Amino acid sequence: MTPELLASILASLLSLLMSYAPGFETWYGGLSQAAKKLTMLGLLALIAAASYGLACTGWGAAVGLNLTCDADGLVTLLTSFLAALAANQTTYMITAHGRAEG
Repeated sequence: MTPELLASILASLLSLLMSYAPGFETWYGGLSQAAKKLTMLGLLALIAAASYGLACTGWGAAVGLNLTCDADGLVTLLTSFLAALAANQTTYMITAHGRAEG
């Protein structure tokens, strides 16, 4: 699995979780727009850091993550992070929750 695909899938799931999961929906819905954006950015950065951590420990290959722990891996990680941002925001905007606010 490519890092970009994994990041996009996780980012979309994160968006759906915050929009529809009981407990998360209430908590996330109560945040200001700025807090929502920063929260999502922080969680996506955490996902990216965890992916790179998996690659550096060698566990990434064990779970099928195609990411290396070097300079090329950092470039791939940045690309994956941008893909995750795009997937996250797109998912949010096309869900009923996103349309209701927009």
